[in-house]
Amino acid sequence: MTALEAALDLRTFRSLRRHRNYRLFFAGQVVSLAGTWMQNVALVWLVLELSGSPLAVGALVFCRFLPFTLLVLVAGAAADRFDTRRLVMGTQASQMVVSVLLAAVTLTGTASLPLVFVLAAIGGVTLVFDAPGRQALTFQLVGRRELPNAVALNSGLFNASRVVGPAVAGVVIAAVGTGLCFAVNAVSFLAVLAALALMREDELVPVERAEEATGVLVGAREALRFVAGDRDLRGVLGVVTAVSLAGFNFHVLVPLLAAELELDSRSFGLLSAAFGAGALIGALAVASMRGASRRAFAAGTVGFSVLLLALAWVGSPPIAAVLLVALGVCFTLLTANANALVQLRAPDHLRGRLISLYLLAFLGLAPLGGLLSGWLADRWSAGLAFGVAGVVGLASIGVATRTWRVAVP
Repeated sequence: MTALEAALDLRTFRSLRRHRNYRLFFAGQVVSLAGTWMQNVALVWLVLELSGSPLAVGALVFCRFLPFTLLVLVAGAAADRFDTRRLVMGTQASQMVVSVLLAAVTLTGTASLPLVFVLAAIGGVTLVFDAPGRQALTFQLVGRRELPNAVALNSGLFNASRVVGPAVAGVVIAAVGTGLCFAVNAVSFLAVLAALALMREDELVPVERAEEATGVLVGAREALRFVAGDRDLRGVLGVVTAVSLAGFNFHVLVPLLAAELELDSRSFGLLSAAFGAGALIGALAVASMRGASRRAFAAGTVGFSVLLLALAWVGSPPIAAVLLVALGVCFTLLTANANALVQLRAPDHLRGRLISLYLLAFLGLAPLGGLLSGWLADRWSAGLAFGVAGVVGLASIGVATRTWRVAVP
């Protein structure tokens, strides 16, 4: 089945057809995520304008994702304890405030590198509580049967925004600067807040919640014991951890690749959009599948790693764009299956904490990974950073598959 045929297949969009609350959430995210990607591109470009240093871009990633390392287990416990719809409303409103502040300091010409890093860190704190809450809310919007489809559709929407947002941001930055991107993102949060407010609570899938609050360390140990007893989860989380450390640092790697290829802001936006286009194709393909599987997860990891190795040698912008499209397909195949596998194996009372462990593996190591990629590119080249990421990915999936059965289902 081609990507176009998958997109036209009604099975691909079954979660949207069957669940009104999910349709509302999806529609709000259509607007909000485009603004988010405009801001992501603008933030990196602003740091490059203020510093001209690849290492500063790595430091930006460190500031944005350090909260995941420090607070993600707390956020997972919060998602298990509190009403997830209200939790997400609070985190979305907080992210809007951060965008307003970024727009204000940029448009008034008062932005400085330390100030941008502080605002990026505050935004990271809001995001760390938003992520497990939003993932747990998706389960309540569609239920267990439709969860893999909804996860893939969320990924497709996220990556469609990755196409539109960076491309528009590149044009806007070239025309009027980065400040307008932050302002547009601030306004875009109103759409998702309205969608959350309009949801029918009686249509949310009920979940079991702990009657008493669980300490972070006790809750984390409970989740880790569950993972330790599940071979599939050990393998999935192990691979995601290794690949995240070396290969998920697109906020660093793609800007540095663009700088090495001597591209302007508009071409940089298009290069980022190429990855998003591939990820969108991958999401539509995953959404058309019957469910999540280790086989698809392993295939995505291998393809992702091989393509990173190919990017290590690229010297042409068109070839880089083609490889980034293919990389996006494999990235979604890897992450959408990993996300769904973790959630489907999670009991209700542990779902938030297991999601937080997945997010710790996926994003919690981004501060170290961002600094590592920035240092490799600054000391040697962006190609070396891509090459290291590819080797680590292949090694990790090789180790994981040895722990699974010979025939991966």
